[in-house]
Order: sequence, then C-alpha cells, then structure tokens
Amino acid sequence: MDRGAPRPDRGSRRGVSDTEPAPGEGPADFSPETYRREGLIERPGAEQSDHDGTGRVDLAFTLLDLGGQETARRSVRVPPGVSVFDAASWNGVAIDSTCGGHGTCRKCKVQVAPRNGVAAAITRHDVRTFSASEIDKGWRLACLVQATGDLGVTVPALTTRPKAATVGVGRQVILRPAIQKRYVELAEPSLQDQQTDLDRLLAAMDDLELTADLHALRRLPTVLRAADFKVTAVIVDTALVDVEPGDTTGSAYAIAFDLGTTTVVATLLDVTTGTPVAVTSMLNKQQPFGGDVISRISATMMDPDALGRLQTAAAATLAELAEQVCREAEVDPADVYEVAVAGNATMTALLLGIDPEPLGVAPFVMSTTLPPTVLASEIGLVLHPQARVALFPALGAYVGGDIVAGMLATGMDRDKRTRLFIDIGTNCEIVVSNGDTIVSTAAPAGPAFEGGAIRCGMRAADGAIEVVKIDPGADAPVELGVIGDVEARGLCGSGLVDAVSELVRHGVLDSSGRFVPDEQLAEMLPAIAPRLTRIGQERVFVLAGPVDEPDQAVVLSQRDVRELQFAKAAISTGWTLLLEQLGLKHDDVQQVLLAGSFGSYLSPSSAVRIGLVPTLPVLRIVSAGNVAGEGAKMALLSLRERAGAVTLCEEVAYVELSDRSDFNDRFVEQLAF
Repeated sequence: MDRGAPRPDRGSRRGVSDTEPAPGEGPADFSPETYRREGLIERPGAEQSDHDGTGRVDLAFTLLDLGGQETARRSVRVPPGVSVFDAASWNGVAIDSTCGGHGTCRKCKVQVAPRNGVAAAITRHDVRTFSASEIDKGWRLACLVQATGDLGVTVPALTTRPKAATVGVGRQVILRPAIQKRYVELAEPSLQDQQTDLDRLLAAMDDLELTADLHALRRLPTVLRAADFKVTAVIVDTALVDVEPGDTTGSAYAIAFDLGTTTVVATLLDVTTGTPVAVTSMLNKQQPFGGDVISRISATMMDPDALGRLQTAAAATLAELAEQVCREAEVDPADVYEVAVAGNATMTALLLGIDPEPLGVAPFVMSTTLPPTVLASEIGLVLHPQARVALFPALGAYVGGDIVAGMLATGMDRDKRTRLFIDIGTNCEIVVSNGDTIVSTAAPAGPAFEGGAIRCGMRAADGAIEVVKIDPGADAPVELGVIGDVEARGLCGSGLVDAVSELVRHGVLDSSGRFVPDEQLAEMLPAIAPRLTRIGQERVFVLAGPVDEPDQAVVLSQRDVRELQFAKAAISTGWTLLLEQLGLKHDDVQQVLLAGSFGSYLSPSSAVRIGLVPTLPVLRIVSAGNVAGEGAKMALLSLRERAGAVTLCEEVAYVELSDRSDFNDRFVEQLAF
C-alpha cells in the first residue's frame, strides 16, 4: 500500500456471518470480496472461481514440524470463495507469509489435496514458484487457492523462533529502578494507638511520598495481621502497589520487550542486582497480517475488526514470552512488577488498540509521542495484578520507540564522534549525530532483508544460507554457511547480501546489477560459469543444489538482485541526505552502528561493497545487536535513563524524506553497485 494512497471506505466491509443461509437461498448481494481478508488487494494471476456463495466448505489442515512429521490436524468450515490462507488465519493455523496474503511474497506454500477430485487452479505465480513436479503433487500458494470445494491442506512448519539478536551494545547504568521493596516491622495497633493501617505503614517509610493503589489497600489489613505486622511494601515509582507477608526484598523482577514487526524478544531482569536471568524470542503472532507495518495498517483500514485481532495477536505474543522467561528462571509471574516495551509507532499503537490508520497515510501523524503507562493486565499479561507497562516515546510515525531505545543504549547523545546508526528491516530507521546535533529519518527498504520477495528467501532459521564465499580457484568454488549446519533450504537476508557482494566482487554481476553474458562468464570464470543458468526465462545463479536442475536448487535470481538494489538504494539515500544536512561527507563518519537482528549477522565488508553503508574501514562498522532491547532494560534499571529517553525525543530532529523533491533522483544515483 502506498503511504499516500487514498483512504478506503471503512464502511464498505462486512463481517463474515456465522449463520448459514437456507439451501438454494444465497444472498442476492453476495460477493466473494466480502470474505476476503483485511487489506487484500486483487490477487494477481488468480481467476475468481464460480460459486453462488451458499453453504460452507470443509478444510482439513495437517500441520507438519520441521522434520516433515505430522504434529496436529484441524478441520474448519468456511464460506465458499475464501482463500486457504484466510481460512487458516481466521482459525489460528499459521502459514508463512510476509505480504499478509496479498499474493506477492510467495511464502505461503501448502500442499492441497481436493476432496472432489478436481485439482486446485494453477496461477502464474504458482508456475514461477514451484517446479512442474511440485505443481503435479498439489503444491500451491495458499493465498491464491480459493476454497470452493472441500480440501485437505498440508501446512509445512512455520519458524516461530527465527535467529534473532537477543543482546546488543549497551552502557553501564547506576541501578535505580522504579521498583522498590521495603521490609518493615510495625508496632501493632491498640486502643491507645488507633492509627490507620496505611498511615502506620507509610510512617515507617517517611523518606518516600507514596500513594496507595486500591489493590494494596484491599490486601493491607489481612496481610498485616496474618504476618504479625512484619511485611514488605512493594513500590513502583511513587505508588504502593502491594504488601507482602514477611521479607520478600530479594524477589523483584521486570521484563523488557523488544516488540519487533517480525521478531519479539523478552528479557527477564532481577532488578535487585540489575542482571538478566532469562531471555527468549519468537515470531510476532501478527505475522499472518503481513510482514511489514504497512500491510498491518492496511488490514485495519479494510476491516474494522482487524484492529482487535491484531491487538490480541500482539498481546498473545508478549504473554507467551513472559510465561516462558518466568518458567525458565523459575520465577513466580506475580513477582514481576514492571514491564518496558520498545516498539515502532505502529506496533505500539496496535498493542494498545489505537487506530494506526493515520500512520499509514500522509501526513503520517501519531496519536501521541509519549504513550501512557498502563497496567500489564490491560495488554493481556498475567503478572502481578498492579504491574505497570512503560512504553518508549517515538520521534515520528516511522522512527519509533525502538529507535529511541536504541539511541539510549548506544549513547547517541553522549558521544562526540560522528556516528551513523542504522536499524535495517522492512522499514529502515537511520540516525546521524555529529556530536552536537542529531537527525533521524526512515527509509522504506521493503521485505528483501527478511527473505520477502526473494525467490528462495526465508527467515534466518535452520536451513537458511547466511554466509556466501566465492573462490573460483578452490576445489569448492562456492562455500556456504548454513544456519543449523543442515542442508540449505533457502536464503536469508545476510546470505542475500553476501551472495550479491561476492558476485559483484568477481564480476558475475556488473555495476548495474545485471548478470554478465554467459559467454563472458565462461571466459572469465569457467569454474563457476555452469552455475549461471535459467529457470524459464529468468537468469539465476545456483548457490546450493543440482546445477542441472535449478528449479530444485537454492538460487539467486535476477529479480532478487533488483529487490536488493531497491532496498539498499533507499537506505543509502537516507543516510546520504542526513549527512548532507549536517554538512558531512561519507568519510567523516567515525562509527557505523548496525542495529537489529539483521544488522547483527550482516558482514561489514559485504555491506560496504554493495553500498549499503559508507565506504569505510570495516573496523569502524559495529554490529550493535538488539539495542532496542538493551534500551528497554536500561529504562527498567534506571529512572534516570528512562527520563533520558524522553529527553532524546526533544533533542533529535526528524527529517521527512517523502517531501524531498530530489529524493527520486538521489535514489536512482544509489542503485548501482
């Protein structure tokens, strides 16, 4: 969806009714569009199947694990004409996708076995995605298969825990958390001392100015008397949130969340010592709505009910991660009193149930820069009943709280060097500091770095090629690093950058990004020339698998190279314009910080070679890791750092690139390698 696209009519959609019309009495105004998933554009290459809209069709899903073994079965009934992807999404069956069922990413691969003997229609996208033998076996793209009859659908395993950076560059902080525990022994009341229970407790902590939550007041009389007036007061900021029997001062915890569009990371912290005790990550459960924020915003614009489902998915993701880190550390969730969430503006809005539509259309306005503190229970977390959630402030619609957290962790406002901070993803955030002034912007990089829109692309999971080295003089001219040390199944973002970088270095790709002619390559590099072949009319380079059967191999296609060119050009245009705004040149940059999961595994030399970052010595380029998560941890461990995040928003200037008249010309200049 174009950010500046006209707003759809929000009243034009209807919900799917649970009532079934009488046989032969289909609704006169029935349209299959009624049942298409939120935000769905017309599916390219998919003809509408004929049906009258009456009745229901049965879909039997068989779910497989990564080893291809059956793990579960689920049968659902849906209106005819609904896509297999939509039916799965509505009923909690996860099918891989980065475009949200729009028919563009080619990730939603399923095996369809019709019950009525009629094979599912073959679209042009199916032909481009699968080999002839796979199509004969029923492999299709789920978003393009319309369920007009009963179907059996086999669903390959979805990677729920992609390889992610769980730690990153951070700073030491003075431990001063919002959470405090005070153990007190109080004198029992008498006829001569009828002071209220609350006044008695507060008097023992007269260095603090506190207000009591209703939850604490409800527990206070019972707990005091059951514990012989020897209790621990639990304080969060200036609120008395609970009273616990005995001395529990050694048990106080908080959870820091990096709420990413693709991956969510949770870290459980012991705030009495400032140390992390458990960390885990998983795929954001909003994934069926699309792999980028624009797809998810589009979903809410096309279907009013989508916002609620997206909010539920985000809450379920956080709740599952919270349960896992507490179980791993053997911590009672009731001992978790505070949560910090660092996410982009769209993820934050969706988590809070705030309509994100204004973020997706010009002039891209947020509902608020600083979200309110809410109770954890309000976003579906089962922790202490009065646990608070602190959400990071945002700079703009596309430079959100995760980037503010990253700047906090890396000390962008404290270092006097000229530094370039890049968080690479579907939406790339860029920050430049010259030691005095800080400017920021966002660039639409697209899904290529996360495997979207790439022929053999996949997320960074077992089987993904993450490192590519080419040495035409070696016995094995193409050397691959594969996650999990298993057979290569696809190509993740770092592997894509490596592959293109190596092909550029050896002249297999020219500066425009085009594969050189076969005859030229055979003369230049005969050892790898056979790997440059074709699938249909498209030229591809075989990375892994049979060279003589490229449709069965992991390949890099000409179109993949173009996708990477567009992504890197958007990013390099962004940081070039920011440097120029501060009167700086490329070689003035003293340090480049590559943030996020992708940045953690990206080869600095490959990034330099393709022009993703300025041409600098690789020692100046630092993989910063999960700095958003580090910033969230710092905010939990230090009230001073939390206040610093708010101050950063006041000091950093946001630069909107979309209104730059020269952006397109500068973008074209950056396309070449």
